[in-house]
Amino acid sequence: MSKRVFVTLPDSVFEELEQWADSQGRPTANLAAFLIETSIRQAKESGEINPQKTRESK
Repeated sequence: MSKRVFVTLPDSVFEELEQWADSQGRPTANLAAFLIETSIRQAKESGEINPQKTRESK
């Protein structure tokens, strides 16, 4: 199941995210979701996030 998250970004960050998404032909929200997923995966692999302490494993 997917969840919605509302995020407030500085104008300059949103504009760059929007340009990046446009260059890939995808919606801005889709790119943001992909970047968050990728960052979480990398944080788990590097040990920044302890996999046993995530909400899903509770």
